[in-house]
Amino acid sequence: MADRISFKQRLGLELHRKVRHNDAQIHQLRTLFWECTLRCNMHCRHCGSDCKQDSLKPDMPAKDFLKAVDDITPHVDPHHTFIIFTGGEALMRNDIEEVGLELYRREFPWGLVSNGYLLTPQRLESLMAAGMHSITISLDGFEAEHNWIRQHDHSFERAEAAVKLLVKEKDLLWDIVTCVNPRSYPHLDEFKEYLISLGVPRWRVFTIFPMGRAANDPELQLGDEAFRGTLDFIERTRKEGRIEVNYACEGFLGPYEQRVRDNFFTCRAGVDVASVLVDGSISGCTSIRSNFTQGNIYEDNLWEVWQERFGKYRDRSWMKKGQCKECAVWRYCEGSGMHLYDENENLLFCHYRRLGFK
Repeated sequence: MADRISFKQRLGLELHRKVRHNDAQIHQLRTLFWECTLRCNMHCRHCGSDCKQDSLKPDMPAKDFLKAVDDITPHVDPHHTFIIFTGGEALMRNDIEEVGLELYRREFPWGLVSNGYLLTPQRLESLMAAGMHSITISLDGFEAEHNWIRQHDHSFERAEAAVKLLVKEKDLLWDIVTCVNPRSYPHLDEFKEYLISLGVPRWRVFTIFPMGRAANDPELQLGDEAFRGTLDFIERTRKEGRIEVNYACEGFLGPYEQRVRDNFFTCRAGVDVASVLVDGSISGCTSIRSNFTQGNIYEDNLWEVWQERFGKYRDRSWMKKGQCKECAVWRYCEGSGMHLYDENENLLFCHYRRLGFK
């Protein structure tokens, strides 16, 4: 792996920069997350969903979310606007199928993110009957490592059972997400072989950023050498071509760009991604835990908010401060992901610097 951005990469980055700015100007809504609940059957060490909100907050009534969906429906192509249920644990709600069927009737494709614990054969059948298009299951390593981070003794076995169900569904789009941490990092090669043996087609790899519960848990943070090692592992796996693997859209990676994921880094929050949080707040994506909300569906029209606000998301020039002010790759990174900023709008974490670049 070269330690500098190649000429070919720079050409691609320059072109991508123009596309990114054009996308921000057009801001065509492509993905809408619904934080449908804060209830969960796990107590994950790295969870951010309860870090600034009361986990006892009631679920949003389905009719309220569907009203917000109806605000955007006349203005988007439903076939190209994907709705994703998240949480908390989305399957804690027993009306997911009812909401999903309403979305299906409106011609929106929809999916969900889950820890897999409640995905029985019967529940999967009912979800698919309601039009579920995709599902993501979290699997964070082998049994000891996964159960440690999820703080649940049966989490791994239930997640594994969910994966074995999904392998049989040829018409469903699904993948596995893994949050790499110091306990799981040494076993990445073996874990890759395990996923391949199960028949997993797609795998997304995350590293844990210091927000939510993870902010005060140093056991979750990879050291710089392990962070680079994780990227090297992903690059090797991609070259093997035995499983489709991508590093998450967490931050700009310098010379690793397009080597560890299919596309150049872009934070798409507020550009073509929005979310409705459990209290009705309208934000970019649900990974953003600091207060970058732009309105609330109980006071505002979702489409009007999408069209008229989100200025901080679409013009990132305000991020050019602190360590970013004189950064040599600012034009390509533009301040990294919105989810890495605190309440005072300061960057907490720079992937590029972690790799030893400045």
